[in-house]
Amino acid sequence: MCGRYTSTRSPEDLTRLFQVTDWRPEEKLEPSWNVAPTDEVYAILERAGREEDGEVRRQLRALKWGLVPSWAKDPKVGSRMINARVETVHEKPAYRRAFAKRRCLLPADGFYEWEPVKDEATGKTRKQPYFIHPSDGQVMAMAGLYEYWRNPDVSSDDDPDAWLTTCTIITTEATDAAGHIHPRMPLALTPDHYDTWLDPHHHDTDDLRALLTQPAAGRLSTRPVSTAVNNVRNNGAHLLDAAP
Repeated sequence: MCGRYTSTRSPEDLTRLFQVTDWRPEEKLEPSWNVAPTDEVYAILERAGREEDGEVRRQLRALKWGLVPSWAKDPKVGSRMINARVETVHEKPAYRRAFAKRRCLLPADGFYEWEPVKDEATGKTRKQPYFIHPSDGQVMAMAGLYEYWRNPDVSSDDDPDAWLTTCTIITTEATDAAGHIHPRMPLALTPDHYDTWLDPHHHDTDDLRALLTQPAAGRLSTRPVSTAVNNVRNNGAHLLDAAP
């Protein structure tokens, strides 16, 4: 799975890296070394405009992590839908509509996973966090989905509280360095697949699933880091300090 990650690149960097045309400065997020479920996160997505030409624009948006299906009775279900398995994402009721129409990329520097480690002195088992990241230091473009949920308690569609926009990360079987720590990992796309994945007019399920392949071996590095990351309230670059 992917339950915690880092996202520290500026919106200016992200708009350049992903060729974004629309970004709302009021949605600027602070860098985070401890992104947790229900946090707001950056997402790159494409939407067709309402103008006659219906021009598709690539946007950088701040979305809430934890997908809430449009039919959900309670938005709290999003906390249980932070990940969608690549094997079933196209057919699960919570995700299949978003998979067909609302796909996004979630940029990250890397992600965390935990491995049980036995303390030889005490005999007790503790969880050691590891930071897993691209070996070349480039941004990870995690494949994701997004969804809109209409708040039934708000009467006007124009009210800012009327709509909640949420997202989830697609995960796959872990390979490379990540596979030694946890059986699942976020699925990152390569730049040559960005356009097809984001295209809101591309609905061929088989074609889209073909983009979600296993990560190539040798692309990820991993290292043990400070246990301070275990607490979601902690944040800062010191979380990536080498484990003592």
